[in-house]
Amino acid sequence: MKLIYRRWNLKTNPEEKFLHHAPCENCGSRDNLGVYENHTYCFGCHDYQKTTGVLPEQIQTKINTDMINGNYNRLDRRNIDEETCKVFDYQQGEYEGKPVQIANYYDKHYNKVAQKLRFQDKTFKWLGDTDKITLFGQQNWRDGGRTIVLTEGELDCLSVSKVNSNKYPVCSIPSGTASAKKYIKQELEWLSKFEKIILMFDTDEAGMKASVECANILPVKKCFIAKLQGKDASELLQKGKGNKIIDAIFEAKHYTPQGIIEGNDTKDLLLKDDYVESVPYVFDGLNKKLSGIRPKELVLLCAGSGTGKSQVCRELAFDLINKGNKVGYIALEESVKRSVRGLVSLAVNQPIHIPEVRKKISDKDLISAWEKIKDKVCFYDHFGSSDSDDLLNRIRFMVQGLNCKYIFLDHISIVISGISEGDERRNIDNLMTNLRKLVEEVNCGMFVVSHLKRVDSKTGHEEGIQTSLSHLRGSHSLAQLSDAVIGFERDQQSETENNIMTVRVLKNRFTGDTGVACDLIWNKDTGRLVEGNFDE
Repeated sequence: MKLIYRRWNLKTNPEEKFLHHAPCENCGSRDNLGVYENHTYCFGCHDYQKTTGVLPEQIQTKINTDMINGNYNRLDRRNIDEETCKVFDYQQGEYEGKPVQIANYYDKHYNKVAQKLRFQDKTFKWLGDTDKITLFGQQNWRDGGRTIVLTEGELDCLSVSKVNSNKYPVCSIPSGTASAKKYIKQELEWLSKFEKIILMFDTDEAGMKASVECANILPVKKCFIAKLQGKDASELLQKGKGNKIIDAIFEAKHYTPQGIIEGNDTKDLLLKDDYVESVPYVFDGLNKKLSGIRPKELVLLCAGSGTGKSQVCRELAFDLINKGNKVGYIALEESVKRSVRGLVSLAVNQPIHIPEVRKKISDKDLISAWEKIKDKVCFYDHFGSSDSDDLLNRIRFMVQGLNCKYIFLDHISIVISGISEGDERRNIDNLMTNLRKLVEEVNCGMFVVSHLKRVDSKTGHEEGIQTSLSHLRGSHSLAQLSDAVIGFERDQQSETENNIMTVRVLKNRFTGDTGVACDLIWNKDTGRLVEGNFDE
């Protein structure tokens, strides 16, 4: 009993300066050994050893000579008291004649190995060995527990701890959100000792992004994300809203990886109808099949060469313009001049690109027709360029910068032919994937024209053979990533029906209704496609 009393007395003797914790050679504990100036004492096996000022090599503190000493003071402006600063070893001092705040950092063996200096102009400087540091404040919480809060900065850490009377584990990442994932991954084993891990990063975009990135590497069942009613915890405490920090801890939401929805949470999806904006097609037969044109949908138009795909695009675009929608028109096989004249031709019901017809129409009438469409359409003057990344950026600008709601791309084969690397199938896959993503990202409707491959048949698409998804040229992604696929069939060599085009819906993700939608009749005099009478 006398020996134990002596050890307890030494452990608590205020004249003995405590240095750090270390592993105990006697009992094998990782950190129960208390290292003092003139002795060591194990809080586990009670082993006591005098050191007479010289410590065994394995428990020596490696003090970096360029680290500085400071004092514990309250941070008045931050509403943080002196006791909280002591708990976290957060000091104030001077460095090269300038006042600084000193955040002391420890390694896994509870040795102070580095310091982060915060200057009055909010710049920072590190001293010591930063390769060995753990999370700020980690030295205070050794054995895990029920809950730990992780913040973005040291002052946020102090603020959270202060409002909880320094009773519960709180740590912060050392160097802002850019390093958050690195340090949390580094301390994952230690963090996993806690039942609940709450991420309380700043509420700005960087903080929210880091929260998700870090949550994805933490144990799924343990990770929660707190939502603060302010920029960060320090700001709330400064404004006297410490209770809002506590609320955020208790109201932290269990993190679910993005895209995973439990069945329990789907009742509203079942009962509430979302409003889906829809614009009718100019052709009634297509409306009956497809129920209109919607944003975020990609519609593929396909036909044999010379069938009239471009004319269909003009008819669809012109009708959308007349209904008050702005359209982006990208025709890679023709000049902007031809595209403009093609749309104005529909406005005057005459094919003005034909010289004989153009001579019969006055400039005044053309300008009058042009005035009706000029503010509702924009074009891409491609100059022969068809680089896919460049094209995607142009489309994005048309939608986000010029407020186009619908895009026409005529046609995809030219874009693919402009890519020098990779095979055709892979390039089509990549482009269709990017177009699919872009449609979702910018919330536009898109019509894409595609050619068909030659088929093993006595007659080809130019002679009006029935179209099929299997005829799409290059890649199955053309069909797979499209919301609807519409095929056009016309026997260009027929003496009696070469002006009749059959419209066939090959794919219909919205309603599932496929098959022949209607016939379109081309009027040579007006240059227009008119829907014929089709008996279902």
